[in-house]
Amino acid sequence: MAISPQNFPRKRRPSAGSFISPTLSDRRLVQSLLVVSQEISSLMPLQFLLRRNSVSIIRKSNLLAFLFEELLRNPVSCFAPTAVLCFEEMYIVLQRMKALIEDCSNGSRAWLLTQHESVSIGFHELTVDLSTLLDIIPVKGLDLVEDIEELVLLIRKQCSETAAYVDRTEDCLRRNFLKMLDEIKREIVPDHGKLAEIFKKLGLQDSTSCSDEIKSLEEEFQNQTDDKTKSEITALIGLVRYAKCVLFGASTPKSHGRRQKSMTDTNIPADFRCPITIDLMRDPVVVATGQTYDRQSITRWIESGHNTCPKTGQTLAHTNLIQNRALKNLIILWCREQEIPFQSTEVNDKVKASTQNKTFFGATKMTVSFLISKLTDSESVEATNRVVHELRVLAKTDSESRACIAEAGAIPLLVRFLGSDHPNLQVNAVTTLLNLSILEANKMRIMEIDGALNGVIEVLRSGATWEAKGNAAATIFSLAGVQSYRKRLGKKTRVVKGLLDLAKAGPPSSRRDALVAILSLASERDTVARLIEGGVVEMVIEIMAGSPEEAEEAVTVLEVVVRRGGSVAVAAAYHAIKKLSVVLRSGSDRARESAAATLVNICRKGGTETVAELAAMPGIERVIWELMGTGTERCRRKAASLLRMLRRWAAGLDENVTTTTAHSTIVTTPSTPLLLS
Repeated sequence: MAISPQNFPRKRRPSAGSFISPTLSDRRLVQSLLVVSQEISSLMPLQFLLRRNSVSIIRKSNLLAFLFEELLRNPVSCFAPTAVLCFEEMYIVLQRMKALIEDCSNGSRAWLLTQHESVSIGFHELTVDLSTLLDIIPVKGLDLVEDIEELVLLIRKQCSETAAYVDRTEDCLRRNFLKMLDEIKREIVPDHGKLAEIFKKLGLQDSTSCSDEIKSLEEEFQNQTDDKTKSEITALIGLVRYAKCVLFGASTPKSHGRRQKSMTDTNIPADFRCPITIDLMRDPVVVATGQTYDRQSITRWIESGHNTCPKTGQTLAHTNLIQNRALKNLIILWCREQEIPFQSTEVNDKVKASTQNKTFFGATKMTVSFLISKLTDSESVEATNRVVHELRVLAKTDSESRACIAEAGAIPLLVRFLGSDHPNLQVNAVTTLLNLSILEANKMRIMEIDGALNGVIEVLRSGATWEAKGNAAATIFSLAGVQSYRKRLGKKTRVVKGLLDLAKAGPPSSRRDALVAILSLASERDTVARLIEGGVVEMVIEIMAGSPEEAEEAVTVLEVVVRRGGSVAVAAAYHAIKKLSVVLRSGSDRARESAAATLVNICRKGGTETVAELAAMPGIERVIWELMGTGTERCRRKAASLLRMLRRWAAGLDENVTTTTAHSTIVTTPSTPLLLS
């Protein structure tokens, strides 16, 4: 497999100062040169590759520091224009040297190995640039002591190498590495002994170092723009994943929830949450109604057959998605302040687009085949748990891995562990199914394979941990992305009851999973009746009394239930009017919008009694006026509707408002009454 040469691996872009001469006085310029040369001198030489190249640069920088120290001791405050120009250019060269060593040290070792020759040339070119400047600089005019002049001559001599130094052993290692990639591309299983030897020389000698290497490759992928280069990096990711499993075995699972701890422990601003998943948006986009969603969530919503806005219920004039760059930048800044890792879904989409690389696909198939064979042969629960955890991690990465895992027959094997008495094994099994269900083809497999859906439902109802129950609820939500499956799931009493019980009693993270699944199922009218019968209205009223974040989620569910549930839902929601009025006063923008929309539906369908109940709330008209001035566009419209209803009720002009009886709802109009069932 041929790998295209690059200038050097780039984990991060150098600062602008690396390529722009500083505008400083002569002495300040020399001080800056001393600082950067000392910074380079303090760097550790590269350990596994290009050690001699990095040592050479560090040694030269250390010697240059003596020159700059002598210049600062010299009483001369101004230098000749030629010297100043050389110093300015030298500052740029030294900054580039520093950036190159840091990038090679912090970046992917596998990628560095494939780029070994071009990076060696990069080191040489910087040395040549430094040599040229040292040849031009007017040493005699700097009034240096004799020892320093001799030192400058020594550095010149050291920089006078005629060709780039390429370590033969490392170059041989590179050729063997590329040969192995080519074998995988041709579906030839690599020799494990040779693979172990290469990884040992790269310092990748355990599961943890391989995991860190994969992260470095993913960051390298993100920083590249060329499609061919990205494809080559995905091949390396596939090989490292394979080596991690076959050389070091399945890693010991860390104790963590599906969401990162730092995320669950942080109150996410309401505007940064996707209205569908209630989770932090990674790639916010705007739909035709002006509402913002996470790209992955709204795409799944549209592809499952919906043509409406999930938040407003309005029909979408078109399905174009416009990236909300301003909001995304705000989310990134917030994540940095909170020290929360942020990875855009664009990265995952790019990785997915690049998985057509045959080497990556071949390595993924080999990895899955190895893990499935280990899963079949595992003799202990702990060994099984490690393999299932490895499948869980792999299923989270990309669509190709999800397809390979399912096609290898993993789902029936995972179903066996859903009822395990080992809590961690149960969590890993259900979470693997959750990750697999992201792929549309796997949704069908989970719904149709004997015992798979029932196993997930049983975990939802009686899982060993809240994490297992929450991930089972998230799996239900994922499966409900297909309309036919959503209807089937909504007809199952065990699903409805399990979700409601989890939403009532679970911790915040699991409760969110349940509420999101309930919200999805509530888009089917038949399911709404079962949710109401199961006590969904009472449940959300109770949650609305909790934290602002939970109140926001609960009122969104109530809005959908009232909108689609008919007179039964309105009657059940009558007792929520007081709580909704509280949300109107002090809720988030999104919660106030949903509360206003819910109250409009309740008042329209519930008759004068409900309008009177709302009117009895102290200061409600002032709150509505405030919403009309400061709320979102939709919130202002709903607030205006509420104000009209209240004023018509106060004036006795309630002809177009429904009135209720004990057994039916009657719509009164200036003409003949119409009875609604």
